[in-house]
Amino acid sequence: MKKRPIYLDNHSTTVLDPLVLEAMLPYLQDDYGNAASVNHAFGWEAKEAVDHAREVIAAALNTEPREIVFTSGATESVNLAIKGAVSARHEKDWHVVTCVTEHRAVLDVCKGLERQGLDVTCLEVDEDGTLPVGRVERALRENTLLVSIMHANNEIGVLHDIDAIGALCADREILFHTDATQSVGKVAIDLKSMSVPLLSCSAHKFHGPKGVGVLAVSRRKPRVKLVSQIDGGGHERGIRSGTLNVPGIVGMAKALDIAVSRMESDEGYMRLLRDRLREKLMAPGGVLENGACEPKLPNSLNLAFRHVDSVALINDIPEVAVSTGSACSSADPEPSHVIMALGSGPFGSPEERARCSVRFAVSRFTTEEEVDRAAALVMASVRKLRGFSSVAS
Repeated sequence: MKKRPIYLDNHSTTVLDPLVLEAMLPYLQDDYGNAASVNHAFGWEAKEAVDHAREVIAAALNTEPREIVFTSGATESVNLAIKGAVSARHEKDWHVVTCVTEHRAVLDVCKGLERQGLDVTCLEVDEDGTLPVGRVERALRENTLLVSIMHANNEIGVLHDIDAIGALCADREILFHTDATQSVGKVAIDLKSMSVPLLSCSAHKFHGPKGVGVLAVSRRKPRVKLVSQIDGGGHERGIRSGTLNVPGIVGMAKALDIAVSRMESDEGYMRLLRDRLREKLMAPGGVLENGACEPKLPNSLNLAFRHVDSVALINDIPEVAVSTGSACSSADPEPSHVIMALGSGPFGSPEERARCSVRFAVSRFTTEEEVDRAAALVMASVRKLRGFSSVAS
């Protein structure tokens, strides 16, 4: 039987944990009630499952259940956080701060705010992808309403110091939102000790189902006021209308509970695999690591192969599932905005660096044998494509 490709695209999505599927099945078959149906047992059972899931997720993030708002995923959570916060304040001269390496969900929302007349500052990063806290501080103004900086980058895995950035914003009574889509379930998050009033995440990044996410909204000081971006029904305390995805919510809670309970061992295992892959792929030379710094996600690796077109490389190794960047931007022919933000490095231009870059990400389900086999396939293709390149030149 033909083997399936080796999956090393875990920043895009992750395989559903069998234990998560097992937890979801009853709510896809027998316990199929609507959590908003308050007049019969089917609805009561669904609501009880949602309430329990809310408690589990809140415990994993060390926050209160009432601060957990369920959405369809991180993109919706980001839109609700940023647009909802701006809509709650009617003045038109507000200022928003974000970063050039943010996910398109954040950047596109901020572009929309600019079209509405808001002033947006998009901060540059250093050549390793890090964002100094001092750079954020210097960007703040008297009219800054909100800062949105991701926790972990979805292409290079770099972790920003959201604790320090959040504290900086709190001191100035500025709202802070973080897109923690890639970090939740992989890195410890304690919302009671961190100054992070708005946090977005999505279940399918930590072996949960697609189509369900969370926006954690602080109800402590500062209590965040958001205007709903979806009208109808008044679900989720009026913040997010729409029938709740009960099986997805149950699955998200189960997946996050597993991820938190395994975090220490999984981090060590994924780091071991990631470092093994890095060593094998960089050994022949002519390879640059994008985001070569710490702290970063334990499973993340992004490499630029000199004189190799990444699309040609990926097409040449169908046995290995990897990507050039964010799955949400895969239909966009433009080079990765994240890699371009790092500068040219030893390449001729930022565009050339991006054109040569490939994103790898392992998971707790990845094996050493898969890493070794993938590395061999990648390097064989690199040698072949470099040979073609030298002939062509």
